[in-house]
Amino acid sequence: PCLTRLCSPLAERTGKVLGEFCRCYREQYGVALFGSVRYEIEGNGGPQAQLLHRKIPLEDHVIYSGNLFQYIEENKKWRNRFCVVPHNYGLILYENKLAYERDLPPRVLVNSAGYKILTSVDQYLELVNSSLPGVTPKSGHSPILKCPTDFPLILWHPYARHYYFCVMTGKEQEKWRAVFQDCVRHCNNGISEDSKVEAPAFTDAVRMYRQSKEQYGTWDMLCGNETQVLSNLVMEELLPELRTTIGPRLKGKAPERQRTWIQISDAVYRMVYEQTKAQYDAVMAKCEQERPQMESTIRTDMDQIITSKEHLASKIRAFVLPKAEICVRNHVQPYISSILEALMTPTSQGFAEVREVFFKEVTDMNMNIVNEGGAEKLVEYMEKLSHLAFHPVKMQSCYEKMDQLKLEGLQQRFDVSSTSVFKQRAQIHMRQQMDDAVYTFETLLHQELGKLQGKDDLCKSIQRILERVLKKYDYDSSTVRKKFFREALLQITIPFLLKKLAPTCKGELAKFQELIFEDFASFILVENTYEEVVLQSVMKDIMQAVKEAAVQRKHNLYRDSMVLHNSDPNLHLLGEGVPVEWGEEQSGQPAAEPPADRRRRAKQVVSVIQDDEGALPYEAGAEVLLQPSSPEPDPGAPPSSPDGVGAIRAALAKETLGDGGEAEERLTNADVPSGAGMQHATPASPKPRADVPSEAKVPHATRASPAPGAESPSPSTGTACLQPSDKETGEEVALPGGEHSPPQPMGTTESGEGVQTEF
Repeated sequence: PCLTRLCSPLAERTGKVLGEFCRCYREQYGVALFGSVRYEIEGNGGPQAQLLHRKIPLEDHVIYSGNLFQYIEENKKWRNRFCVVPHNYGLILYENKLAYERDLPPRVLVNSAGYKILTSVDQYLELVNSSLPGVTPKSGHSPILKCPTDFPLILWHPYARHYYFCVMTGKEQEKWRAVFQDCVRHCNNGISEDSKVEAPAFTDAVRMYRQSKEQYGTWDMLCGNETQVLSNLVMEELLPELRTTIGPRLKGKAPERQRTWIQISDAVYRMVYEQTKAQYDAVMAKCEQERPQMESTIRTDMDQIITSKEHLASKIRAFVLPKAEICVRNHVQPYISSILEALMTPTSQGFAEVREVFFKEVTDMNMNIVNEGGAEKLVEYMEKLSHLAFHPVKMQSCYEKMDQLKLEGLQQRFDVSSTSVFKQRAQIHMRQQMDDAVYTFETLLHQELGKLQGKDDLCKSIQRILERVLKKYDYDSSTVRKKFFREALLQITIPFLLKKLAPTCKGELAKFQELIFEDFASFILVENTYEEVVLQSVMKDIMQAVKEAAVQRKHNLYRDSMVLHNSDPNLHLLGEGVPVEWGEEQSGQPAAEPPADRRRRAKQVVSVIQDDEGALPYEAGAEVLLQPSSPEPDPGAPPSSPDGVGAIRAALAKETLGDGGEAEERLTNADVPSGAGMQHATPASPKPRADVPSEAKVPHATRASPAPGAESPSPSTGTACLQPSDKETGEEVALPGGEHSPPQPMGTTESGEGVQTEF
């Protein structure tokens, strides 16, 4: 009832926040449009990428599907659910596997943007206790959540509802955690970098709005698509007021009040989301309507606008730069090298691990081909390899290197709320570089197939192409990391400088407004020009620090002057061709086929550990709804392939080669048996391709991996849990089509703007 009374004030307060933001957005839209047109005319490209980039995303696969238990808050019971993670990384929960196979509507659709994955009830209770100060259960009282197993998986959000899952084993928990983290990572990156106007206008408007409220520094809730980010922005202001107003009125014991507070917060978040979406869509439409006229003005008066902006910048520079340089010299410059070293070590280790994983996967594939009859198995292996970048478990060893990132005292000094922003960005770069390497490898190999004669030629060609791709990877990895380091250093230092300079500079900026011609006022803003001047004051030191690291070859960074000469003049033309469809080559089926058949053929990236729908080991008297169980796994069945290449090789060393019937067990390109294919997702940040020079002048980096053929492959026995019985493994399919196909509020697709929906 108290929430109902607050609906009108909440809507009014939300409207006020959105009104201020939309004003900022319209201002930034003109600036971003000018910047986009100027870049298009002048161009300012950096080093050319050596690896090809996948232009058409892989689709019609699932990342993972399987059973887990979900806590249903409405009846306080645990239910068995069948969870599907499609290529857009939404979480879709069905009543059971049969409901999924029959195309029945799902129970829940979850967009995981902004969520944290917790694997401990204690972690969760700590966050819940801090969300409503003064409400903490007394010792001996039942907490808000009890988990019937020792392996919980909890999705926590500061504003939206929480989701509670658990599984039966630690291995299942690790795999689901890797899958969930990949979902969060992908959904958090929801603002498309392909948008050269709307995206920068939006992010700059968010930053300007928060700075107008004296909030500088990084922001952890810049997560999801534009509507989700804007909803978080509104909730950041509403929640303290809501807590003060409603908190004291909550009744019942502490756990009950906490549960009620979570429900109220979620209800408010949904209300805010709907209002935000309507208002943001309206301002977007208005800007789009005005865009042709604005763009025409920019193209006609480009020279005058540039001259006007440079005149304004020179005046602001004369006023601000002396103060900024003193501030940089005293408070920033002494710490740049420390911040850079803290960033370089874990990031470079992560990229080195990407290289190592790619090397091992291709090398093991080559060894398997030697022992399994050559090209007949190649298509099967390549279909799995093509999805390597989107395999959460195999990529986990790369991603977890970023967990070492610590800024220690620097974090407090520079007002960095957490390092999660930098960790996530580096991990997205890792996935993109892995996919670029895989795509370049498969494109080059596919080109060679028609020229090869016999198994020996194929293996030599694979090895030659692998070495070629690794050289290109080393070059691109260096370029991507240097750019990431520069951006991260700016992200850390610029807000700090703006906050330091605000008392002496910000109040004086209004006098510069008169220097802007009225006709150009939509494309030149004093505030933006001021920030550019501040950026220039520190940019030289940042560039110098990164350059010195490259000159010293720290972490295998290349100098900017290192250019690979063009011995691959036709490589970029291959990237423009039709993408390789290994699955179709294997099956011989055309691309166009009925949805039902495609659904049956769709495979998943991560193999299922446990797919039988069993009961929870729960305390006596507890009511747990059990779905009809699948047949138990055969204890004598062969275990599924392990995820770790090291574990596979250890097992291989103990076995002797078998006949061709054991080929499925020797696959090391994926932890999926031969019936199971791989899944993918849309690449995080597509970049335009350019002519690709060769690797002629780059010294070949020393490989940490053994040379191909150093170990003899043999049947893998692995240590993974038993495969599920019947024919479930690898037969999980993509999102059901037809009239029951659910809407897609999850992920970062065009239609993915909804919050989680429960049916």
